[in-house]
Amino acid sequence: MNKRNRKRLRWQIPFLFLLIIGTVYIIRQQRPQPYQKDTGFIFGTVYHITYQNDKDLQTGIDEALHEVDASLSPFNPQSIITQVNQNRTVKLNKMFTDVFSLAEEVSTETGGAFDITVAPLVNTWGFGFKKGKAPAPAVVDSLRSFVGFNKVKLVNGKIIKQDPRVMLDCSGIAKGYGCDVVADFLRKNGIKNFIVEIGGEIVASGIDQKLVPWHIGVTKPTDDSLNTNQEIETVLKVTNIAMATSGNYRNFYYKGGRKFAHTIDPHTGYPVQHSLLSSTVLAKNCATADAYATAFMVLGVNGAKAVLKKHPELMVYFIYADDKGKLKEWYSPGMKDKITDDQLTTVQKQHHGRTKSL
Repeated sequence: MNKRNRKRLRWQIPFLFLLIIGTVYIIRQQRPQPYQKDTGFIFGTVYHITYQNDKDLQTGIDEALHEVDASLSPFNPQSIITQVNQNRTVKLNKMFTDVFSLAEEVSTETGGAFDITVAPLVNTWGFGFKKGKAPAPAVVDSLRSFVGFNKVKLVNGKIIKQDPRVMLDCSGIAKGYGCDVVADFLRKNGIKNFIVEIGGEIVASGIDQKLVPWHIGVTKPTDDSLNTNQEIETVLKVTNIAMATSGNYRNFYYKGGRKFAHTIDPHTGYPVQHSLLSSTVLAKNCATADAYATAFMVLGVNGAKAVLKKHPELMVYFIYADDKGKLKEWYSPGMKDKITDDQLTTVQKQHHGRTKSL
């Protein structure tokens, strides 16, 4: 080989190498990435997360969720919220203050229908229903004396209570917030197509494996204590949005022949007297959707409509019982484009605070 050919070869080899690398990169970019499916347990419920990525990121997902648990779980003896409830001196982190501030905002916007101090009343009525006997009025009145979102404030990074017996419980917002945290984690890892579901609360982004928006089923409330009837009321197609559903499925009480959900009104300390059975809310983030879905179960359809006039950015889908006990639906104008009658072989179905594929 002469000198000219050797020189030419020295230039050709790097070029060919770069050409091969470029070709491999293009092929990899064109090859569709697989969808990972992770399942786990957090906040006393199951999570299901599907996302398009070459690598499984469940370790990072679990770390993010346990950070939320360490901030907001009243069942974690070392969590920030537990220490607040025990009136111990504790340094509040951003997760706790963000959720507290949002809870305070939604409480104000809903006239106290959303209230993270209502747990003592909810627990007392829950035990009463299980025994088939309502708590005594004196018990309800006693609990009401230290229940109320205006009885606790965040001041200069500290929680100030009007009464040391005030207890915080973020169960009506924490799962939604957890969904937001995981969604942020996935976005930071460059993932655009995913669905995060924790106990029925959802954040959906991009498209599913079929290259269409994610399809979420909302279950019809029925008298089915064994959870054998899981009929879907409607299917919603969602993307780049958060969704939360609140409702006491298969858990009703009757009065005057009418069906009511076991939802406690923080103002009265007694179960609500309206027939809204399921409240689904779509919002820009899941913590907001979660909180408003809970509040609307207290307010009922008419009360919720009044709030929606101030918050047209929220989309809702309600299931309620009419005077004859027949299930009816009402949804806001923005929800119309989300409702589909598609017959799907696989949908995400919501029931009992969980979502699963059919």
